[in-house]
Amino acid sequence: MTGPGEDRAPRLRLARPGLAAASLEGIVPAERYAPTQPMRVAAVVAPVFRAPDPASERLDELVHGEIFQGLETGGGFVWGQAARDGYVGFAPADALAPLAAPPTHRVAAIRTYAFAEPSIKAAASGPFSLNALVAIEAEQGPFSRSVDGAWFWSAHLAPIGVFETDPVAIAERFLGAPYLWGGRTSVGLDCSGLIQQSLYACGRASPRDADLQLAAARQIGPADAGRGDLAGWVGHIGMLVDEARLIHANSHHMAVAVEPLDAAIARMEAAGRGPTVFRRP
Repeated sequence: MTGPGEDRAPRLRLARPGLAAASLEGIVPAERYAPTQPMRVAAVVAPVFRAPDPASERLDELVHGEIFQGLETGGGFVWGQAARDGYVGFAPADALAPLAAPPTHRVAAIRTYAFAEPSIKAAASGPFSLNALVAIEAEQGPFSRSVDGAWFWSAHLAPIGVFETDPVAIAERFLGAPYLWGGRTSVGLDCSGLIQQSLYACGRASPRDADLQLAAARQIGPADAGRGDLAGWVGHIGMLVDEARLIHANSHHMAVAVEPLDAAIARMEAAGRGPTVFRRP
């Protein structure tokens, strides 16, 4: 995600000429500075838009339990910054809530449901995405109850601090998921969303966009590239399954797919999006 030549700073800086976060006073010019208010995502997901309008471009997506640092509320939206990856935009106000108990677990399955009672026959809500955050306060049989009163299947949760070890294996769970610009879940995600979610599940930080992910990783040569390394182009990124195959969410297949690396390189470079670069996250 992120088009060629797009400036990095506005994506990650909570400031505009009339208003900026108090933490930026003396760093960026603004007419007024104000402190941010941390909020949590109470909805299953919360899209982040470029403008306070659901018809505007979807820039990012917050999953349940993530923190959003709100700076200004109006017209049903909150302008602020995602705490996990620093992305700035407008989130729907009705998807956010005051901070509650800190999370104790993250969703470790690609997606899962929560139930009104500790029974698979009870009313269900969701699906909650991989890497969503929940605070668990009790257990009953194979279920765990969150402080919100929702019952999760315990095997689909992992304690905070317990992570996977292979981001490629995580990415492969998304095979066939539809491509969605700005998405980060198995319901729909883009190229950098797939990379970010796969690294998060392994306890590794990741920026949101392809160019930032490539910039944060170490450059390597094509001959050294192997499983778990990144292949990137202008506005696109994927992860190597091995030295010959690439997994990526892409608009050619309109889905998460595995294909020969050579085929992806030929298509991207023919479209003028080369050269191909390799990075180790």
